[in-house]
Order: sequence, then structure tokens, then C-alpha cells
Amino acid sequence: MIKSWVVIATVTFVVALGSFLIRPRRDIKWAKRLDRPNWLFFEPAIPFIWTIIFACGALSAILVWESDPGSLSTWLFMGVYLLVEVVTVAYIPVTLRTKSLAAGTILGGLGAILGILLTLAVSPISGTAALLLLPYVLWSPIGTYTTREMIDLNPDAA
Repeated sequence: MIKSWVVIATVTFVVALGSFLIRPRRDIKWAKRLDRPNWLFFEPAIPFIWTIIFACGALSAILVWESDPGSLSTWLFMGVYLLVEVVTVAYIPVTLRTKSLAAGTILGGLGAILGILLTLAVSPISGTAALLLLPYVLWSPIGTYTTREMIDLNPDAA
């Protein structure tokens, strides 16, 4: 029998990797030309930040799974964890493909809302699982706000 942590870690990795692989390469030039807020000095660290956030999310999912393995409610939670990750990793390909910062802002906001709701829903099951989602809950609105600010700096990219 495969351990739950192996399955959850693998799914997390595959979904994140899938986003990287479906990123439209030709549209990256468009993104690089966009003006960014002056305070976005930490942009090179963003991939590392998201790596930590996804790892924390996977650990959170493992704790929730282990609390009641295989139950219907636990499977539903796993579906919500997956939905949050898919919405999150869709941000870059959707924003690039549509060349729309507004689309990125909408996805970012949706991810933030889903992350908050997931955190609240898992907190009665495991306080630690909820705490592990806090990096997502704190960072996701920052990314969404940044994208929204970029619309003001790049009105043609809205």
C-alpha cells in the first residue's frame, strides 16, 4: 500500500510541474515587458516562496487525510486542496495566454478566497493543518494585489 504522504506529495508536485510545462513560452516576452510596482524588489524570490507554500499545503493535506483516511469528507477536502492548487498554478498560464492581468487578478482573488475557506474548514479537524495553510492565506492576497497594481501601471494589459 502506498503511503498517503507519497500520493499527496506526488499530486502536488505533478500539478505544479504541469503549470510550468504548459506555460506559453512565446507570451513570456509580453510579461517581461510589463511595468512592475517599485516595491516588488523580491520578485526573484517568488518561485521559492511558492515552493514553500505548496509544501506547507501538502503537509496540511496529509494531516487532514490522516485524521480520517478514506472517508467521504476527507476525499472532499482533498478535492478542495486540489482545486486551490489548480487555481493557483493556472494563474501564470492563463495570464500569459490571455495577456490579461485582469484574468490573473480574478484567479488570484479566487485562490485567496478558496484558501481562506479551506483554512477555516480544516481548523476544527487539525489546528496544525490550518496553520500550515497560513502562508498561502497571507501570500495569495499579496500576489493578487501586485497583479492588480500592475493593471494601473500597464492599462493596455488589463
